[in-house]
Amino acid sequence: MILEQIDKKLLALAKESDEKLKDIYDEIDKTCLLNSNRILSAFIENNVSYTDFTDINGYGNYDSGRDKLEKIFASVLGCEDALVRPQIMSGTNALYLAFSALLKHGDTMISLSGAPYDSLQEMIGLFGNSSQSLKAHGVKYEQIDLVDNRFDLAAIVKRLAENDVKLVEIQRSRGYSQRKSLTIAQIEEVIDEIRAVNKDVIIMVDNCYGELVETREPGHVGADLVVGSLMKNLGGGIAPTGGYIAGRKDLIGMVAERLTAPGIGKELGANFNMNNAFFKGIFMAPNATRSALKTAVFTAYMLEKLGFDNISPRFDEYRTDIIQTVELKNKDNLVRFTQGIQESSPIDSFVKVMPAPMPGYPFDEVMASGSFTQGSTIELSADAPVIEPYTLFMQGGLTLEYGKLSILLALTKIMNK
Repeated sequence: MILEQIDKKLLALAKESDEKLKDIYDEIDKTCLLNSNRILSAFIENNVSYTDFTDINGYGNYDSGRDKLEKIFASVLGCEDALVRPQIMSGTNALYLAFSALLKHGDTMISLSGAPYDSLQEMIGLFGNSSQSLKAHGVKYEQIDLVDNRFDLAAIVKRLAENDVKLVEIQRSRGYSQRKSLTIAQIEEVIDEIRAVNKDVIIMVDNCYGELVETREPGHVGADLVVGSLMKNLGGGIAPTGGYIAGRKDLIGMVAERLTAPGIGKELGANFNMNNAFFKGIFMAPNATRSALKTAVFTAYMLEKLGFDNISPRFDEYRTDIIQTVELKNKDNLVRFTQGIQESSPIDSFVKVMPAPMPGYPFDEVMASGSFTQGSTIELSADAPVIEPYTLFMQGGLTLEYGKLSILLALTKIMNK
């Protein structure tokens, strides 16, 4: 039994945390209620019916359920239209689909949040020699780094006033970096500054890990395109695959034609009998996100009390995504913590986590992910590049109770090494 393996001092500290964290948990509950209200209202407004779960195969013509689902996603994300498909296999796939639809030879894109997530760097062409990277297709790349975890507004305004940039990209979450994730208020501020000098540039937000953490999404504050994965927040731990791209109707039309073919756009695409899971996933997403946030807050609290100091966010800091990081000081702590998460996972608990190469990443990785959906990060998972300062990136947790058990076992493994 998991509880019997956990250090008794940790159990006492966990019990103490329930009272200490009550006010923070209450705020998370309030956000969950407001987001649930928006999602339930979208279901009712779009007249979702049991017949919308019908399995449509072949070309996927006349799928009213798919159409309603995409209207719900658009509404929830503050956008005009959306593309929500099982054919989009991951967040990286969704981002590449959007980039390749909107950027042509000679176009310039700028990352406004510094270097993007590792897997995107090869997609762009910053390393590797893929013939399908944006760089290989003649797309020019620039980036403007954050300054003290904030957008460099002066540099952004100066550069975009030149009106020769096709698209700017904002990565809301930190990725494998030490910078903080970006809040909706920060994204709203930079969009307002951009629109004051440039009305035409496409503003795209990588929304992975951030959905439903706040009460507004990037679409509500002026983003032209919002991109993410259904194996993260908006899948609710139920969607078995899929991704979404939401935004301006004309841009979604271009992306849809890239996915299918010119002249076909959104009209094709069989749902592989996944409509029910996709509807149920977004319906349950506020609760899954709430649980992931509470698990992250609990983790930060426990680590701080045990003397780990480089923790982000701190347990009482404002959060804009579900990622929790901590510097575990050495390779042994990093490996032991991820092993503890894996050993307390419902799936593949018998697997022993060890550092190993991973496609798309430049360093050996450790990854704990015993999830019902392979690669799901709304389910509790932890991963890290095995390099100094040995920073662990943890996310997810479908319930606080399961999250507590996993975290407490992982911490026991570090304490009793």
